[in-house]
Amino acid sequence: MNGEIMNKLITFRNARNWEQYHTGENLAKSIAIEAAELLEIFQWEDNPDDLVHIKEELADILIYAFLFANRYQLDINQIIEEKIAKNALKYPVKKEG
Repeated sequence: MNGEIMNKLITFRNARNWEQYHTGENLAKSIAIEAAELLEIFQWEDNPDDLVHIKEELADILIYAFLFANRYQLDINQIIEEKIAKNALKYPVKKEG
């Protein structure tokens, strides 16, 4: 994971004394809420052209996800690599022929 981004997030959060609100439960709820806001953009359009709004909602999701990972001292790169490996076993590439 990009340590520079995480440091910026932690600095931003700490400057506002928000760590007290960043429980696992609250961060998980925030991820779900922001994901719903992203989904709302697609509610009436299959291919919306409001890329600015899409980027903002995706950033919110990622910010809360990174803070969630930090809360539980999870290495984002490691957990993604582990999940890719698990999915590769679960969904192998089909051989043609």
